[in-house]
Amino acid sequence: MDTQQNTALTRALAEVPGPLPTSGVIHITIPHTDRFTVVGNHLAQHPHLSCTAVGIAVRIQSLPQGTEISIKALAARCKEGEKRIAAALRELEAHGYLQRFRHRLPGQKVITRTVFCNQPAALSHPRSQAPVAAPAQAPIPARSLTHVPDPDPDPAPVPPVPPTPPEPPGTSAPETPAPLPVPPPTPPPPPFVPLVPPPTAPKPPRPPLPQPSLLTPELDRAATALLSDLRRHAPQFTLSEDDIRHLAPAVAAWLERDAHPDAIRHTLTNDPPQPLRHPVKLLRHRLTALLPPPLPGAGDLVAPARPRILVTPFQTCDDCDRAFRSPTPGHCRDCRTEHPRIAA
Repeated sequence: MDTQQNTALTRALAEVPGPLPTSGVIHITIPHTDRFTVVGNHLAQHPHLSCTAVGIAVRIQSLPQGTEISIKALAARCKEGEKRIAAALRELEAHGYLQRFRHRLPGQKVITRTVFCNQPAALSHPRSQAPVAAPAQAPIPARSLTHVPDPDPDPAPVPPVPPTPPEPPGTSAPETPAPLPVPPPTPPPPPFVPLVPPPTAPKPPRPPLPQPSLLTPELDRAATALLSDLRRHAPQFTLSEDDIRHLAPAVAAWLERDAHPDAIRHTLTNDPPQPLRHPVKLLRHRLTALLPPPLPGAGDLVAPARPRILVTPFQTCDDCDRAFRSPTPGHCRDCRTEHPRIAA
């Protein structure tokens, strides 16, 4: 049985279109032929709904019309308790997927009706007329995954317009009503962008390791010794010689910026993930992302001097002994005005 299962899985993986991702989930998509429900990504990848709310919404969407979806009815169908189901229904109601309203029956009895909408964003936009149903076609085989439309379909025949009979003499044509104003088209809602990129999305390039401005033999020796000594403090950080030579320039950049060796060791080995599967990748990430800035110089720590404000001193007029502001002694403005000879 194990051999058959592995063979079937290998054959299914070989039929997946495109190259397989190096990490993450691999989707094996087999088309459904019966008993399936279409669920939009706006619900399956909703950033503000819990997984319980998404699962309850999918369960409700898969039920036929008229099925009871009260809290007790859903608790009988699901493994979640009534409290979790009630919280999930409140989430769906807050985001528009679920709506509840009071309905009065003919016998003066009031009941609560529940409506579920698979696309609540489309309710705020007018929907166009539903297209005419196409004639039945042969079922699509399960292996066909794409549908190529006809590039040049034949236009539908236009029925002939009967001629308008002539009006008898002496009669006036009826007035043509003015055309009603056409409202402007409503812009479509913005597309839903999932927060999690697909597994086939290209990954951004990794930032390069920091490099010192000048890798001196002393810096290289100190960085190599620090990396080799990590296993004495944290055995899970036992590195090979190639890994130490690869990471030594980054540690030298830290030492060049006057980082203390104990501080570097604590930053690299503090609180690692459990289990630690790739210690070299963790060290590379921390050496790049947590690189400290250079220490400021002594002149950078001095507060800037306040700008000096020049004050014009007071002078005493040589003629009237009045005080006035002037950089040099002499006569005031009134004396210079009354005696032009003095001003000259």
